[in-house]
Amino acid sequence: MSETGTGDAAEAVVEAAAAAAASDSWRRAGFAGAAIGVVAAGAAAGVALERLTVGRGMRRKARLALDASGPYGALRGTPGKALADDGTALYYEVDEVDPEAAAPRRRRLFGRKAPAPVTVVFSHGYCLSQDSWHFQRAALRGLVRTVHWDQRSHGRSGRGAAQAGPGGLPVTIDQLGRDLKAVIDAAAPQGPLVLVGHSMGGMTMMALAAHAPELVRERVVAAAFVGTSSGKLGEVSYGLPVAGVNAVRRVLPGVLRALGSQAELVERGRRATADLFAGLVKRYSFSSKDVDPAVARFAERMIESTPIDVVAEFYPAFAEHDKAEALAVFQGIPVLVLAGDKDLVTPSTHSEAIADLLRESEPAAELVIVPDAGHLVMLEHPEAVTDRLADLLVRAGAVPAAATVGRYGSTAQPGG
Repeated sequence: MSETGTGDAAEAVVEAAAAAAASDSWRRAGFAGAAIGVVAAGAAAGVALERLTVGRGMRRKARLALDASGPYGALRGTPGKALADDGTALYYEVDEVDPEAAAPRRRRLFGRKAPAPVTVVFSHGYCLSQDSWHFQRAALRGLVRTVHWDQRSHGRSGRGAAQAGPGGLPVTIDQLGRDLKAVIDAAAPQGPLVLVGHSMGGMTMMALAAHAPELVRERVVAAAFVGTSSGKLGEVSYGLPVAGVNAVRRVLPGVLRALGSQAELVERGRRATADLFAGLVKRYSFSSKDVDPAVARFAERMIESTPIDVVAEFYPAFAEHDKAEALAVFQGIPVLVLAGDKDLVTPSTHSEAIADLLRESEPAAELVIVPDAGHLVMLEHPEAVTDRLADLLVRAGAVPAAATVGRYGSTAQPGG
């Protein structure tokens, strides 16, 4: 398809969504839901529509079967609740160290350094939940103390109190940094910390550094930025030609405001366009062709569970995000910067920029670009992500002597 043709198509999709938001047509609301599904997946168009008419009933049955049998996202820890500075209830879970984990386990040896009593805090991305770290959580469970939390208005956390009502305040990345501080205060008030963040979660870590630099300097002994960005997200093309992405940017803010005010109508429409939504999620979450269908469906469920009005509330914050200066706070500690080479949402060039800003640090940041990987690299190539994360924990002194990470599986389809 030509650049002009694709641009016209993208503009038509978003303008049709705007029309749907202003009408009571259920069918048009379905199209509007699909457009918001694009945003929830991190982009705005580009899936082959002809696939939607082939085997639709079969795909629906397959989704139901995967929902019933998929093991992903089933790990649970000791629950807790932190209160943000605006009163929002933030849900977190703690996995404590298992004394038996110090014994040798399967897989590769990860160092012999005496461990420090470290807590690893995982922050998830936009339209996801703490369960997006399923493979890494399974691999490290019992080996090191971990905290997994749901960002405000996501997962099991409460709806952002500051965003409630007609006079609600917009979400900011700065607010998310203060939220992370509240979770740390509640779940890990003492001891060394390792911060791990994917996408919006990495931005949250940067905002924490800007808000509470003394906490980072005094307690954070290592950090991992996975598929994230320090700014300039307004320049991302999401794999679209210039004409297409410009069309989307021109009308999308108005579409989001309109659809966010008619959440129930649009949610019905998004359910009605499940096939299109699933295709968009897969395109903008993964790159490799052999991802386990259950993993793809797991990602789809997380994203589709994020209410439309929450999608609308968070989206503007990314255009304003600029935390390059805050990265200086992480100098002097081991830092891992990792991204998929085909990430269409936060391109690997953004990770390269983060690593460049920390290149003069001692030790210098480790930059890892994972081949054939998209935005949800920790689900698509869990072994690669867990391997590098385990090495980071060794450098931070967080892994017990003679211990190895546990089983974390593979997302490859049988025979793939």
